[in-house]
Amino acid sequence: MADDALPFHAPRAPAPPTPPRPTLRSAAALAEAGLVPTERLPALEAVAARYAVAITPAMSELIAAADDDDPIARQFVPTEAELIALPAEAADPVGDETFSPVEGVVHRYPDRALLKVTHTCAVYCRFCFRREMVGPAGQKTLTPAALDAAMAYIAGRPEIWEVIVTGGDPLVLSPRRLADVMDRLGAVEHVKVVRFHTRLPTVDPEAVTDDLVAALKRGGKAVFVALHANHARELTPAARAACARIVDAGVPMLGQTVLLRGVNDDAETLGDLMRAMVETRIKPYYLHQGDLAPGTSHLRVPIAEGQAILKRLRGRWSGLCQPTYVLDIPGGHGKSPIGPGYLGEDGGGLVVEDYQGQTHAYPPKS
Repeated sequence: MADDALPFHAPRAPAPPTPPRPTLRSAAALAEAGLVPTERLPALEAVAARYAVAITPAMSELIAAADDDDPIARQFVPTEAELIALPAEAADPVGDETFSPVEGVVHRYPDRALLKVTHTCAVYCRFCFRREMVGPAGQKTLTPAALDAAMAYIAGRPEIWEVIVTGGDPLVLSPRRLADVMDRLGAVEHVKVVRFHTRLPTVDPEAVTDDLVAALKRGGKAVFVALHANHARELTPAARAACARIVDAGVPMLGQTVLLRGVNDDAETLGDLMRAMVETRIKPYYLHQGDLAPGTSHLRVPIAEGQAILKRLRGRWSGLCQPTYVLDIPGGHGKSPIGPGYLGEDGGGLVVEDYQGQTHAYPPKS
């Protein structure tokens, strides 16, 4: 058969694109996705009416629904225990409002200030210390006038060397809006460092676009991105790729973790997370003691347990994997390190404990 006589086959039409999976934003949506049983819906709807719910596809895919103790679910899936508030818990446990001279700014420490540009997050953590402020029913993204006032406050305080852009999650803003924030901070000569606090690279990796990364680098400041992650499973290949886009652009990353019951409250699990961070070129920075936010007592770990976990990490995991264990003192008095101690006194001299629990005189006795 001649070539021009070959039968014609029309090319197949391309398959329609798969529609993006939605973020789960209600108790009913969680039940439909199989993450909670339907018989719990009435109770969970009461929780969701008080505290915002949002679980991105990247996180819902990680949840093992059949495991009641799944560490990803414990971070994001609401539970009835959240309606049990203890007397010591408070709506503003770290005293943000006490140190807020203008809307959107918290100026607690002399040389740095928080700039809370939005109170929206891609996900809502069940232990969030700002849970009374974030979400659809919480405080709103700064208006142009409020942002002007916040920037004017920062520009008028030459002691502010670092601005920590937070919220909410600032990286949920569009690259255009982030670029505007960075350009305005770039115009403030005494601000030398800008730090972003976010969960976006793990909870919505595809949102970390080249445009977003370029926006972070605007303004000519030293920029750091602090990633909040609590379990090694959160650092999926897609999340690590998102972090690589940030680090490869010349933006160093730090790691922040909250010590949580049933999520990372043993040395092996916490150590796995710290190693996963370091492998992703993220330096572990803080391990936070859980704050006294309403309805979070079921997730808090006693400080003595936290100190024992950190003591086990020391010497057995690389020094790169050692975060500083801190407590944000209630009432707005700032963070203090609360890690285990290794130095003591004995008969007028000093004794130091090694990572195996043995003590040694310092200087050594002859």
